[in-house]
Amino acid sequence: MKAAVIGAGVIGGGWAARFLLHGWDVAVFDPSVRARRRLRTVVEAARRSLPQLYDASLPDAGRLSEAASLDAAVNGADWVQESVSEDLALKRRIYAEIPVGGDAPIASSTSGFKPSVLAEGSIHAGRLLVCHPFNPVYLLPLVEVVPSGRTAAAIVDGAMGVLESLGMRPLKVRREIDAHIADRLLEAVWREALWLVRDGIATTGEIDAVIRCGFGPRWAQMGLFESYRIAGGDAGMRHFLAQFGPALQWPWSRLTDVPELGDELIETIARQSDEQAAGASVRELEQRRDDNLVAIFRALKARNQGVGEVLNRMEERLASNPVQLRRE
Repeated sequence: MKAAVIGAGVIGGGWAARFLLHGWDVAVFDPSVRARRRLRTVVEAARRSLPQLYDASLPDAGRLSEAASLDAAVNGADWVQESVSEDLALKRRIYAEIPVGGDAPIASSTSGFKPSVLAEGSIHAGRLLVCHPFNPVYLLPLVEVVPSGRTAAAIVDGAMGVLESLGMRPLKVRREIDAHIADRLLEAVWREALWLVRDGIATTGEIDAVIRCGFGPRWAQMGLFESYRIAGGDAGMRHFLAQFGPALQWPWSRLTDVPELGDELIETIARQSDEQAAGASVRELEQRRDDNLVAIFRALKARNQGVGEVLNRMEERLASNPVQLRRE
């Protein structure tokens, strides 16, 4: 099986690593020399961390190649993953350059655009859909699968199957919406965090401490609604909503307002972020992140909870017939 990855940034590199380490040959096209160098770093990080999630062996890795052109990358591909920057014109230009013919899904990593918008005027609309992952793509299993009204049902079903075979948790979004599901939730937290920094209420480090030591670990294994169900006690969610629902009318949130990202706020956030990193490089932070994710995921795996449930399903698949994975 062959995957074509268009764009070798952080997300594209993560996709390449995910496919590669699950037995697919991967052809990457990106004219940027810097991006291609970054690709090698991402793949090596994945080689180091992904196998630690399983007690069964992954299939033999596929072959990674750097294509000289988009045509060369997509030629013979069973999957096309577009991961260029969030530039609508650029994405549409990429789709227009993909040769006519073939039945491989054309998946966009976009975090914001609806697939119907991406597909406007495209001859590939029937096989174009959004498959939005999360960084690091080679470790985090969630991928939002968003078809347009023109995406063929067979393409969607096939994409769901492929993503599951890569050890991912594909979530089919019921209806197109800008920014899909996860980024709409993240945007709400991000806006509030920007206001807290701008108004001098908290630093970037203090906000991250709130997440790391407060609701973050709880969300990692139960999510939002199940956590709140417990908060309602024996009476459950109805009691929780009756008790805390009125607070939604109180002026706690500034979600309808956005702070201006002026020079002063940008400088404040950048300075605090530098202080928070305490001299650690981005590579060091990424390695720390990956090691922590592996440890957390393995703990959840032992309890078959959250991400652990996804990993256990994949491990059963690996243990039953790892060679077959490469031929699916």
